[in-house]
Amino acid sequence: MVVTRRERTHERLLTCALALFEAQGFESTTTAQIAAAAGVTEMTFFRHFASKARVVTTDPYDPMIADGIATQPHGLPPLVRAARGVGQALRTMSEPETDLVRRRVRVIAASPALRASTFRGHEATETRIRDQLITDGAPEMEAHVAAAALMAALTAALFLWAQDDELPVRTAVEAALLTLAGPGA
Repeated sequence: MVVTRRERTHERLLTCALALFEAQGFESTTTAQIAAAAGVTEMTFFRHFASKARVVTTDPYDPMIADGIATQPHGLPPLVRAARGVGQALRTMSEPETDLVRRRVRVIAASPALRASTFRGHEATETRIRDQLITDGAPEMEAHVAAAALMAALTAALFLWAQDDELPVRTAVEAALLTLAGPGA
């Protein structure tokens, strides 16, 4: 696979940003510092990331989660459907770049601003889950509660996973799903 110049720059910006966030903290790091460390202009930084927070808060898995939920039997309780749908999506996803993802989650967990930004970002995922459950016939209240509970459980599992270098991400997520929906999630 040929890596483009844009992809190399994006990767360099991500690597430099994470190193600076880990060394100085998210709040103390500026976009100018990230750009300088990567050897690019601040404008180039913003061509790759809409904000400093987007370096660590982007979530590419939302569509796969909703698709996984849609394939679950509609007769299951909404929370079980949602948890099993995430479990199915997890099994079809390629293993994430664990070190990179773990570092991103650690930066998020250490920053009150990023935790708040992440929860706002989770609203989109939660909405997709809720809407899929409602589309498939779940009562609105149950769909809202199931989606919120699922996002809270996944967030808790990922924050704990980020602190334990020996814990595989799939094990952490599967434990959260098992807690919510029991075996088969």
